[in-house]
Order: sequence, then C-alpha cells, then structure tokens
Amino acid sequence: MKILTPKSVTGLGTGMLLLCMLSVTAFPQPSFASLVMIPMPQQIQATGVLSLHGTISIRSCSDKEDTFAAQDLASKLHEYGVNRRTGDVQGPAIELLRLDTPRARKILERHHLSFTSVMHDEGYILVGDENALYDIAATSAGIFYGVQTIKQLIVGRGNEAVMRKVVVRDWPAMRYRGQDDDLSNGQVPTLDYQKKQIRTLASYKINIYSPYFENTLQYTSNPLPAPPGGAMSRDDVEELVRYAQQYHITIIPEQQAFGHLHHVLLYERYAQLSETPHGAVLAPGQPGSLQLIGQWSQEIAQMFPSPFIHIGADETDDLGSGQTEQAVTEQGLGKVYIDFVKQIHQKLLPQHKRLLFWGDVALNSPDLVKTLPNDMIAVTWQYFPPEGGFDRWIKPFTDAGIETWVSPSANRGERIYPDNDNDLRTIQAFVADGQRLGASGMFNTVWDDHGEGIFEQNWYGVLFGAAASWQSGASSIPQFEQSYGQIFHNDASGDVNQAQIELMQAHLLLAGVGLYAKNALFWEDPWSKKGQEDTVRILPVVHELRIHAENAIVLIEQAKSQKNIRNVDALDAMELGARKFDFIGQKFQQGQEILEEYNYMYAERNNKSKRDPIVGTSYEITGNHGQCQDIREGYGLIRDLFKVAWLKESRPYWLDNIMAQYEMNMQLWIGRSIVFRTAVDEFENTGQLPSPQEVGLPVVSPKH
Repeated sequence: MKILTPKSVTGLGTGMLLLCMLSVTAFPQPSFASLVMIPMPQQIQATGVLSLHGTISIRSCSDKEDTFAAQDLASKLHEYGVNRRTGDVQGPAIELLRLDTPRARKILERHHLSFTSVMHDEGYILVGDENALYDIAATSAGIFYGVQTIKQLIVGRGNEAVMRKVVVRDWPAMRYRGQDDDLSNGQVPTLDYQKKQIRTLASYKINIYSPYFENTLQYTSNPLPAPPGGAMSRDDVEELVRYAQQYHITIIPEQQAFGHLHHVLLYERYAQLSETPHGAVLAPGQPGSLQLIGQWSQEIAQMFPSPFIHIGADETDDLGSGQTEQAVTEQGLGKVYIDFVKQIHQKLLPQHKRLLFWGDVALNSPDLVKTLPNDMIAVTWQYFPPEGGFDRWIKPFTDAGIETWVSPSANRGERIYPDNDNDLRTIQAFVADGQRLGASGMFNTVWDDHGEGIFEQNWYGVLFGAAASWQSGASSIPQFEQSYGQIFHNDASGDVNQAQIELMQAHLLLAGVGLYAKNALFWEDPWSKKGQEDTVRILPVVHELRIHAENAIVLIEQAKSQKNIRNVDALDAMELGARKFDFIGQKFQQGQEILEEYNYMYAERNNKSKRDPIVGTSYEITGNHGQCQDIREGYGLIRDLFKVAWLKESRPYWLDNIMAQYEMNMQLWIGRSIVFRTAVDEFENTGQLPSPQEVGLPVVSPKH
C-alpha cells in the first residue's frame, strides 16, 4: 500500500486527486467526492468505510488526558447523532492506544507501520481493522491530535453515519503553532468566547493561544490602566489556563513592555516614564520603566504557567524623539533599543521564563542581534509576500543562533473583512521559508486596529495558518480553498468556498484601482475631498464590486439554509463583511447620483418647463426611499448586524465607540436630506434654488 503525502497530490487535477486518495466504496453519496482535511496529515491513504449504525465504542486507557480525548471524540460524534456504546456489545469501535502497550505494538507490526522519533511528541498513527480504528501515539498530545483527525472522518448522521477508514502517519512540521488575539484595541472577548476559541484552535492542532495586552490585563500592583469591564481578571486567567491545558494549548501572554503603551502612559501617574508626553513608548533611561515591567512580569508569572512571556517591543517609533534623544544621537537607535531589550531580559530572569520579542526593530541592526541573549525567541513578522522570499526577515536571527518563529497574519486590522488572497499567500510562503531556514514556530496574528474587528471573520486565515504550520513545506492554497467549507461548516455544496472567493475578488478589484477595503473607506464621506478622489477611482469598478459582494451574500444565505450547517456565527460575520463591501459601492454610487441630479436641477432652475421634473428629481434625493434615506438605512442595517456580531464574542466594553460612528453617519445623511428638502421647498415657494455649494455639494462633479 502506498501512503500518499500532501506533496504527492499537489498539482494533480481534481479527478486524479480523487482516484489517488479514495478507494471505491459502496457509498456513492456526494459527501465522498473527496477526502478533505485541515490540516492534511503528512501521510494518508483512504482504505474504505466503517459504518457506525448510530453507535460506537470508544476505548482508552485510564490516563486522565486520554480519557478527556475520548470524551472530546464522543461529544463530536454525538453532534452527528452517533452515541457512545458501553459494555462489550459487538460493533464499530475506536481505540486510543499508547505506543508502549503490547497491543499497540502488535497492531503496528501487523500493518507494517513504524513510529519514528520525529513523531514522538505530538505524532500519531491511525490504522483500522475490519470493524475498528486505532489511534496510536506515544503521548497524550499525540492521542489528542489523532482524535482531531478522526473527527474529520465522520460523514452523515445517525444510523447513516459512516467513518472513512484511513491509514495515517502524522506529525507536526513545526513544534510551536500559535494564534495571537488582539485584546487591546477595543474588543475584549468574553471568557466563554475564549473557551470557544481554545476548542476550535485545538481541533486544527494549534497548540498556542496568545492574548495580546497593552492595558487589558488586571494587575494588583498597577490597577489604574485596566478599564473596568474591559480587562481580563486573575480569575478569568486561572479558569482559561485550566481549560486550555486539557486541549493541549499553552497560553502565552503578550504584555507590551516597550512600545504600544499609550493606554498606560496617558495616565499622569506614569507620565514620567513616557519617551514623549503621553506617548506610546517607555523611556529606557527612566528607572521606573524597568520597575513597571518587573511588577507586571511577577504577576504574569503567577497567573500563567507557560514557560514563555511575550514582551512585544515592536514599532517603537517614538524612541529617540524625547527623553532618549541624546542617547540615540550618541549611541545610535539600534544600540539604545537592543540594550533596553537586554535590560528587560535581565530584569525578568527571576521569573524563569523564555522571552519572545517582535523582530521588526532589531532587523535594522543585524550585527547587534548577535548580542542578544540566545535564550530569547525572535518573532519575526511580515504581512505581505515579498519578491524573493522571506529570508531577510528570518536569517538575521537564525544566523545569530536565536530561536525564531515566523509571524504572518490572518487579519492585519483595519479591513472590513480579511484580505484572504494576500494573507493566505503570505502565510504559505512565510511558513514554508521558516521551515526551510529552521524556524521552530509559527505565530499567526489577528489585529483589531480601531476596534472594528470581529474574530469570527478570521477563521479562514486562522485555519490555513494551522494547516501551514502542521504540514511540511508549502501548503496547497487550492486544496485548502476546496476543503474549508466542508470541514469548518459542513457545507458540501461549495457555497461557502465560493463566497470566500467572491470576497477575495472584491478586495482585488479595489486594490486594482488604488483603493483598499479598510474601515476608513466604509466611513468616508463621498463628498469630502478624499471622497471625491476615491469616487473617480471606484466608479469604473463599482458594478462589479457590488456583484461580487451580493453574490457572496446569496451564497452565504444558501449555505445557512442547509440543515446541518455548522459555525453559523462565522457565516453571519462573513455576511457582515460582504454587506460592508456592497454598501461601500452603493454609497459612492448614490453620492455621485445625488451630485449629478442636483447639478441638473440647478442648471435648469430658470426653465419653467422643467419645474415639475426638477421637483420630481428632488424626491429621488430626499423623498421616501430616496438616496439620502438609502445611505442612512445602509449604515443602520450594518450597525445592527455589527452590534449582534460584537456581543456574540466580546464584552459590551468599548462597543459604544463604534456605535457612535454609525449614529454620526446616520445623522449626517438625515441632516442632508433635510437640507435638500428645505431647498426644494424654497424653490417651490420662490422659484429660487440654492447653489450646489450652498447645500453642501462639492464644487466640481468628478468625471466618470
């Protein structure tokens, strides 16, 4: 039997892929059209189908962690209408076996399978006999990851449920597979939602969750910066850490300890520590800076048992422009930066933690990188795929003997929906280059700049990051794009996959005319100076943009109507993104239409034969279902959808900051409607029509 690797099928057509990976079965249902998994195992061969008949026996040793893995599997099977059978009744069975047991060794010998050293920590083997499937591993983590693969092999429900039988030898390409979550730009997730994140990440073999803190972790020693209702408490941390351990996830806290500290330094109590007045960067020359970092780290060490702390230290743009100006002038920016990072390392030595730091600033001083303590871990980040690969982001650290993790992004922030075409290509290339150059980890990021991110929108990039860091080499993007909807949403129709493609096309359309699908474009007034410039850019592609967005909405709604669809919250969040794309197009279209219509009215104001058409045209602008009302209602609809999505995952803290922007824009268009209505009333009463500029329109209409 030849066991296929993902590399061996990359580039094959769909028909060949099907023939290579699936044996002919007696179950010709559409759900067997392909063997799709996230991540794809390192080696896999489909061998047949095991009919479950609505019940199954799940056996494990008495080890607490293996027992939890068995319970996790039973819970997933129950969702499929398959109940766990007890006793010695004959029937289909799944058995979780440790490698060091005689039974496991005998099964591997019978099937001529080897368990090599690279598989020891987290690897596993799946192999089946006529009426059973065995999950064999050396550790509880390996058993757990084997279970996660088994969960993706189930098709159908109840008495019609079956499990695809496979032979799998699998292990991770990278030891550390992490997901960062920004908790400091508005959204702070509820504890229940963080538990959902943990469960979901673990299902795709992620083993690190990293909450990002600037001022949203409560400290006893420094309680002032943590906003009431908007920070994780010690009790929250204790419960989440305990919850994550059973899913084999380590929680690595990131507490910014150099830059990105504006929400701390704006308080007068800490003002003397700021490089610039109420800035964002700690001044290295201030003794209180290290004292503050030490106080934080002591409490972090008590709360988080992780062997790591992430100190951030990225984008210290203000360094040298305030208190350290003379030091930077005399010593150079790189030396002042590196020296302070080394001081932080020395200060935190008593905590016995390995320190992660962002690599962007250190890259500017590659010679000084070699002076950093070699027990630190560089997290080198880049969010766009450069020509020529990622070597220059990785080699300065690996060449210096510093352990390195590569950090792409599943959402760079500020986007109305993740730019998945860019992000998947970046993840693919960065992780593959990292593996080639000896990086030991992948640290995927999600940023929520300006507080408008919804985490449920990010699963596409998060899951591809999970796949890329587990699989060896360059993970196949087409393979993932064909797998996502079926694996994550139980959508065999392809609607979800196509909806994602539609939104990628919307991103590409805007980028092609020099625009980007950022929140700023969503809020932009089409009659502002910038709005007029962007109107010229967007109008040639606005029809196609809206069609892509509306196609996505239709596909998502069709997917949600399926009986057994999963992760509906993520589909709702995806639809929110699609509706934002569509509204951007609508707003610029209607802003232009109003401008042209009023200019027509003004040009013909003295033509008595045009009096009735002028009044009629005015109703298109300001009447019931007029353009001003359409734009107001567009903001109102998306406001309501956004609020629902926010409260499904985040605490109410900070939400009103975004709601205020919706209300402001709705009031803007309500006010404009009144202005136009007043202008028309004046025209009907006096025959005088205010000029376009008097009613707030731009001086010159943009040309198509």
